[in-house]
Amino acid sequence: MLYNAFARLDEVFSFNKVSAHCDIPCKIYDPISAQLAVLTMIRMVDLLEELQAKSELSANEQAQFGRLVAQKEEHGLKVKEEIRVIWGDYIKQPQLDAYPQLHELSHSIMLAASKAKQNIDKGACLELLDKVNQFADIFWQSKGVATFQATCPYPPAQQIVYPDLKA
Repeated sequence: MLYNAFARLDEVFSFNKVSAHCDIPCKIYDPISAQLAVLTMIRMVDLLEELQAKSELSANEQAQFGRLVAQKEEHGLKVKEEIRVIWGDYIKQPQLDAYPQLHELSHSIMLAASKAKQNIDKGACLELLDKVNQFADIFWQSKGVATFQATCPYPPAQQIVYPDLKA
C-alpha cells in the first residue's frame, strides 16, 4: 500500500532515481562476483568459437552470436565494476601497506577487462581470470582468511580462488 502511494507520487512529481553501492558502507565485499563474471566471459568465448567453426550460420545462430557477444561485453563491465567497488571502498591504507601491488593489480584488471571485451580471445579472458584470482587471493588474505584453488564445477571449468571458510 505504501509502495503504491509513493509510486503515484512519483508519477506526479517525477522524483530523481538514485542508487549507490557502499556509500552506507555495508561492509559486504566479495570478489566472487568478479570471478563469476570472468568465467561467464570465458564461457561466452567458448560458445562463440563453436559458432565461428561453422561454415555458415542460420538466422537463429547469427542472433545467438549477437547475444553471446553482448553477454561477454556486459560481464566485462561487471568485472570492472566489482573490482572498482572493492578497490575504491574496501581497500584502505592498511591493505595498501600490506599489499603494495594492489593499485597496479587493480589497474591491470581494468586494462585486461577492456582487452578481453575487444575481441573474441580466450587467452585474454584467461589472463583476466588470473588477475582477478590474484586480487581475490589478496582480498581474502587482507581479511585473515586462507584461500585455496579449485576448478569451478561448471563450464568453463577453470581454476578460481575460494576462501577457506572452514579454517
